[in-house]
Amino acid sequence: MSSTPSGPTTSKADDAQSSPSRQPLHWGYLLARLGAANIDRRWIFLLMLLAVGIPVLTKATFPEKPTANVKAVFNHIEELKPGSRVLVSMDYDPASAAELNPMAVSFLRHLASRGHKIYLMTLWPAASPLINENTDDVLNDEFAEKNLEYGKDWMFLGYQAGEVVAIKKVADNLRALFPTDARGTSLENIPMMEGIHSLKDFDLLLNVSAGYPGAKEWVQYATTTTRTPMAVGCTGVQGPQLYPYIPDRVLGILAAIKGAAEYEAALSEKYPRFAEPKLNEGLQRMGPQLWAHLLMICLIVAGNILYVLSRCFPLNVYCVGANSHRADVTPAPGGPA
Repeated sequence: MSSTPSGPTTSKADDAQSSPSRQPLHWGYLLARLGAANIDRRWIFLLMLLAVGIPVLTKATFPEKPTANVKAVFNHIEELKPGSRVLVSMDYDPASAAELNPMAVSFLRHLASRGHKIYLMTLWPAASPLINENTDDVLNDEFAEKNLEYGKDWMFLGYQAGEVVAIKKVADNLRALFPTDARGTSLENIPMMEGIHSLKDFDLLLNVSAGYPGAKEWVQYATTTTRTPMAVGCTGVQGPQLYPYIPDRVLGILAAIKGAAEYEAALSEKYPRFAEPKLNEGLQRMGPQLWAHLLMICLIVAGNILYVLSRCFPLNVYCVGANSHRADVTPAPGGPA
């Protein structure tokens, strides 16, 4: 005699209908989980260290194409007749030397290569040691074969206080502001000062500027009245303040280390002797910046993509479909329940 089961019975078909339909995990959900992971920020610091450190250690450089601003400055110096008189005011201090010194050195190399007369001065008291170092390294060492003579080929007028007042004085009566040079020699006894009385007597003004007083003040209080051609090398934050002066008051601007690198590239192309990596500090410093910026861009893009995916694929759902199975996890902030 057969016995009948006491409990209700269900078929496999009924089980299939009553249970939710599960689909494979979606790739978007997996990426969303990755974005929600608590990634230790020290990994990002490590990536940044590698992005900056490797180019510094390898001294890797990348090709630079001079922009119109840099070309305008470079071409103007090229077109000046040899022996032209160029006043170079280096108005920066050691705090800005990493950004501005490469362009100051490039200016000196270019002027010396073209055979121009170089007149140096500064409105910043801390700039004098930098100028002495640059003239020793470039004019005395790199151009030793030319035997450039102080007082005939180049000179350093020195530092002068007064800021805007000093700039006005250079425009009107330079000899009243600088009765002697940085070495204490009277300007009357310096051969290359013959015929030089004010800014009007110079063929070009080059200003390497870190702030006040600097390029903007030279434009407002000097070259606007004398109409002396002027070119500028400045920090990145100064660039936007000076662009409106192009091309009427300023020939061109070398902004930040990027401008210095472009000028070095133009100089190396024209004068291959300056193509040695050790002579191109601007180009070397662009490598770490390039990789650091690329890393930051990639991190920003990745972070936004993961955020969007976390909204499209909430973390409290681990499969996709009309009948979604709820996982035992906390919903994403702001996401659908």
